[in-house]
Amino acid sequence: MVFKRRDRRAIWRVVFDFFYPRGGWARAAQYVKHRLRRLPDTPEKISRGIAAGVFTAFTPFYGLHFICAAIIARLMGGNILAALLGTFFGNPLTYIPIGVASLGTGYWLLGRPFNAALFGVGRDLEPGYCTLGCRFGNAFSDIWHNFLAIFTPRIADWHGLAEFYHEVFYPYLIGGLIPGVICGGVCYYLSVPVISAYQMRRKKALQAKLDQLTKKTISADDDGASTS
Repeated sequence: MVFKRRDRRAIWRVVFDFFYPRGGWARAAQYVKHRLRRLPDTPEKISRGIAAGVFTAFTPFYGLHFICAAIIARLMGGNILAALLGTFFGNPLTYIPIGVASLGTGYWLLGRPFNAALFGVGRDLEPGYCTLGCRFGNAFSDIWHNFLAIFTPRIADWHGLAEFYHEVFYPYLIGGLIPGVICGGVCYYLSVPVISAYQMRRKKALQAKLDQLTKKTISADDDGASTS
């Protein structure tokens, strides 16, 4: 296989690299920034792609962010690869603040009191309280249980999934719109001049190299003509 890794990583290494990539998150951010700058497209299209990817990071569609970002970028006329790179705005270092912002905004829009105990903090945390991780676990447990119920005598139970939808997914989906649009818009307006300046500087550097190569070629032709 052309793109297959030569050194197979252990499971613990894959998990560790997800939360802390080799070289650290600073190096990973530099790589993403470098790739974004070198994309062969207009600054506006690249920036629209970045905005789509950043916006998608505020949605609760974990595991589908790449697909959602590509669809939104296509609808916006943005660069799809830039959108995929923009989804890295959501990572293990930012998931918690993104979740707090999205859920807090969602509960506020729905007129519900937001309980910080959902994230395992606050004075309202009671013994046995089902936190955010617990609710995710219950939802996936229900999905797996109900899938097996199709082939076994088990009785389907949607209680955990319904609770997850009303308490987490729906408020997250509604609440993520405002901070997602704000952060996506800020990233768009910040990235357009940066990418424009980088592309202009790179174009000038390439033109300078081309001019230098042309001068060397002309000089070599002149030397050859004089010797002949």
